[in-house]
Amino acid sequence: MSRILIVEDEEAIAELEKDYLELSGFEVEIEGSGASGLSRALAEDFDLFILDLMLPEVDGYEICRQIRAEKNTPIIMVSAKKDDIDKIRGLGLGADDYMTKPFSPSELVARVKAHLSRYERLVSSAAAPANKIIEIRGLKIDVNARRVWVRDEEKFLTTKEFDLLAFLAGNPNKVFSKEELFREIWDMDAAGESTTVTVHIKKIREKIELNTAKPQYIETIWGVGYRFKI
Repeated sequence: MSRILIVEDEEAIAELEKDYLELSGFEVEIEGSGASGLSRALAEDFDLFILDLMLPEVDGYEICRQIRAEKNTPIIMVSAKKDDIDKIRGLGLGADDYMTKPFSPSELVARVKAHLSRYERLVSSAAAPANKIIEIRGLKIDVNARRVWVRDEEKFLTTKEFDLLAFLAGNPNKVFSKEELFREIWDMDAAGESTTVTVHIKKIREKIELNTAKPQYIETIWGVGYRFKI
């Protein structure tokens, strides 16, 4: 049974999320403060985290940053903040998803299932004995080991950053729309989530490109999407 930690200071919202998730077969724990949530997130084994942004003591951004420094466990951020800048900041810190309140509990359950399913597949594939290596112009991607080097310097990517890079590099010279990439990497329909893909592409470029203004690996095809150049 997958174990989920909800860090949410609004008790009614947290209990509603918990009820729906438990009905779907998940084991759910709740923490109402950022400090206690962060402590448990780092000390215990959970399969997914649901973090509110506005929390007492420690906010969701800081919790996300510290979790991601130690774990690749899926993180879903939830917030009443609708501005793109808040979403961009959360995704830039390594969150896998960002949901704006109010949202339906059934949508939350669907996203939880999608992230857990994908993460389980990634863990299984990482255990495979034969490594697939992609190398091009100083960039080396070890698909099974989930490691990336640029000119012999290892770069550390979040789970979704790596997934996106590996998918594009594994399908070179093919143009993918933001909607296609979102469906492929997040296992969900885009439904206005193109910002998520844009943010992840930006973060990947910052880590692998010599000049982000003139990328040599991931090319923007204006009005269409992105492609990996070989």
